[in-house]
Amino acid sequence: MSDTRVSPGEILSKEDINPSTEPEHEIANTINNKEPTFTVYKPSNILSLPPPPVLSDDYFTPTAADLKAAQHTLSARTQALVNAPLQLRATRDANEKAKRDRWPNTTIRIKFTDRTQLERVFPSTDKIKSVYAFVRDCLREDVKPIKFILYQSPPKRDLRVSDPAVRNLSLSELHLAPSSILLLRFESDALNGSDVSAPLRTSILLNAIDLPTPLNHDITSPSEQKVASTSGTSSAAESSGQKKIPKWLKMGIKK
Repeated sequence: MSDTRVSPGEILSKEDINPSTEPEHEIANTINNKEPTFTVYKPSNILSLPPPPVLSDDYFTPTAADLKAAQHTLSARTQALVNAPLQLRATRDANEKAKRDRWPNTTIRIKFTDRTQLERVFPSTDKIKSVYAFVRDCLREDVKPIKFILYQSPPKRDLRVSDPAVRNLSLSELHLAPSSILLLRFESDALNGSDVSAPLRTSILLNAIDLPTPLNHDITSPSEQKVASTSGTSSAAESSGQKKIPKWLKMGIKK
């Protein structure tokens, strides 16, 4: 698979997000002083995917271990919320630094309403306006003046540049690292239909590639089948009450 490569440009010429005035072949932002690369994926064909396996009712019945794990997770979240206000500023800063050190880059995938997707890696210290600038620069010239919103769902969470609680935080502080999928919504409803093609530049759409085929974890490999067969045979023998008799004992019984 080959990525679409473009030349680096400036992130923004102003504090607010305005349509890019750079030439069409230039793109916003640079990563680690290298030419930024991004990938555009064609709309996924959901109908071509195999249907999910039919699960029995027992699959949805939680076991005692499932209930215990869920209770443990719920208790941990509750304790985290209760103890969060008691954290010292130094502790919070140390935690944020640990996240930045662990995930210096953040992969952002922007999904249009027709399921076309743009994917690019940003420094985790970037603000959300860098993502907006990148998306706007990829749009057609006639669409660039139209405002749009990037958001997450579910639960729905708008990431507006006009929101001070969003624009002043880094991608890491917005909990988008190490990777996140953002949905895109235009203010013009005419561009939001599922049957409306993503209004990207023609040069970008020509380089679109197919999404990687998802792995089917329900398919058991031959080695796993052999192990399962062996374990099943031994379990069956144990359940039937049969025990292996040593060879020397068998000889003694025959005598």
